[in-house]
Amino acid sequence: MSELMHYEQSNKFTVREKVALRYADAIMYDPNQADDALWAQLKSEFSEPEIVEIGYWIGFTFGGQRWLKTLSAKQGEFDAFVKQRRAQDQQA
Repeated sequence: MSELMHYEQSNKFTVREKVALRYADAIMYDPNQADDALWAQLKSEFSEPEIVEIGYWIGFTFGGQRWLKTLSAKQGEFDAFVKQRRAQDQQA
């Protein structure tokens, strides 16, 4: 995990992976990071459909995590709730 938190300095990530992680940082933390330089890097490593898919997935997963946080849900609680409800529905 420490490698991920310091991906820019890490040699464990490819250039392509680092560009994707920069894009994730821009989406999750600071949209101003999505400057012309980042877009140029993204376009040099990914096709337009790939950029859209990566951005969508980052937004979807990060948004879901934010939503769960507003519910004060802990890791695994939502999954346990869904399984419990399904079991109850099957018994009915």
